[in-house]
Amino acid sequence: MIYHIWIGGDFIKFSNKIPKFNEQTHTVLMNDGWMPLKEPKSLTNAMLLSMPFMVINALLSIGIIYFFSTFSIKQFTFFTGDSISITIDLSLIIVLLLVLIVHEFFHLIFIPNFLKSKDIIIGITFLGAFVHTEQTLTKARFILISVAPFLILSILFPLILCILGVLTGKMLFFILINSLGASLDILGLFLVLFQVPKKAVIKSNGTSTYWKLES
Repeated sequence: MIYHIWIGGDFIKFSNKIPKFNEQTHTVLMNDGWMPLKEPKSLTNAMLLSMPFMVINALLSIGIIYFFSTFSIKQFTFFTGDSISITIDLSLIIVLLLVLIVHEFFHLIFIPNFLKSKDIIIGITFLGAFVHTEQTLTKARFILISVAPFLILSILFPLILCILGVLTGKMLFFILINSLGASLDILGLFLVLFQVPKKAVIKSNGTSTYWKLES
């Protein structure tokens, strides 16, 4: 179900379900020369394919911290003795929710005219949060929207914290959770990089993605 909430003079769409593939839209797009992207057919397959990117993302963030900070794993909030102990408490839940909100915010703000566009849906499901748009985007813009949360929150943010010497265990947890969560974004990025020509535009139909050369 989609809810319309009045914010700042415009209606913002919120949903508790991921937008679905529309067969009629598919037919219209195909007749208009759009090409479907070869991508995972289900969320489960996408998550499995994104697992290598979880490792790569986390290693990149840890590498930034290792080279630019004196931060020790013993300063990590959940490190006790010779083991790592994670207790699910209110602060941990707040950090996880904060990661979801801030991550999706950095997707949202790079969508053109995000405050006025009627094609944007913001949502949250039991699998996580999402920002969806069916605007026609350039390849460069699509890439920017995809990588922004990872680059800003898991590369630039820890770099700044390390330089300032203010990195803490909870911040590290936030950074690493965002790195892991960005794996699907990076998978989508690579699918577009290797399949979509440079001067093409990109459009979504629910969970499916299409591209077409600009006329």
